[in-house]
Amino acid sequence: MTIKNDQDFKKALSELSVQEQRLVATQFIKSVLLLNSDPVIERALQIVEDEKSSQSEFDDVYKSLKTLAVKTYTACGDDADWASQAAHFVVTAAKACLTPLGQLDNKKNLAWKCAMQTRMARSCAMIETQSDIVDNEAQKQYAIINNVID
Repeated sequence: MTIKNDQDFKKALSELSVQEQRLVATQFIKSVLLLNSDPVIERALQIVEDEKSSQSEFDDVYKSLKTLAVKTYTACGDDADWASQAAHFVVTAAKACLTPLGQLDNKKNLAWKCAMQTRMARSCAMIETQSDIVDNEAQKQYAIINNVID
């Protein structure tokens, strides 16, 4: 089945294991990483992708991401700094990717949350640059999940 809409996309993500969701989420984040190249985010991606990462490494980088999310939080609206807002959404995407297992239940889909945060990051970046070219993050994400489930 080829994913072409958000309903199928969310369903496909929910059928992945937590580790598979984390790995897919890293790909979503890499698509917008140029909007926030903070070393904490890059470290988070490395930890997820390294099978040998310890739980304490996950916990430490998650705490660092929470701190960074608070630090990068900005207001939206007419006076918004859209580049800063985009950077914040990249942080929240990484934070979603590393959501501790104890905070997950069968209703939470960390890959879906990460996907939405990266879409917000891309939207803010497009507003910042006043681009009339649509950089459709959703279509990129559909391609990523289609490669995973094929």
